[in-house]
Amino acid sequence: MPNPPVIKGQCLCGAIEFEVTPPSLWAAHCHCTQCRRSHGAAFVTWFGIAECRLHIHDDQNLLHWHQSSAAARRGFCRDCGSRLFFQSSRWPGEMHITLASLLTPLDREPTAHVFWDSHVKWAPTVDQHPHYGGESGTELLDDAGK
Repeated sequence: MPNPPVIKGQCLCGAIEFEVTPPSLWAAHCHCTQCRRSHGAAFVTWFGIAECRLHIHDDQNLLHWHQSSAAARRGFCRDCGSRLFFQSSRWPGEMHITLASLLTPLDREPTAHVFWDSHVKWAPTVDQHPHYGGESGTELLDDAGK
């Protein structure tokens, strides 16, 4: 069986490049307050990968990690400011990567909205993906919450 194609991505200025070897673990739209504020967007679409499947090219040492909470950190480019990565002790061994930073297609489509309790009303979603929320942000919500 042939190896799946490598998935490639980079920051806006191109100084930080990365490659991911499939399979990815999941893809979802996150509506949590921290993602919204960090990215200046209504939500952020992430995908998860086993950390060992990610290779980062950062010859200029521009990848900087910000400790965004006691359990989590976010990686971004010091030059252009692109938000690229998220890691949390909640998901050991996983790296979360922004779908918008990819140059080549991911091996799956997003399938859910997480932290839906925090979503903004001014950016409605039009897909039929399930909504998750609650204390963990990942508990299935009643569809009436749409």
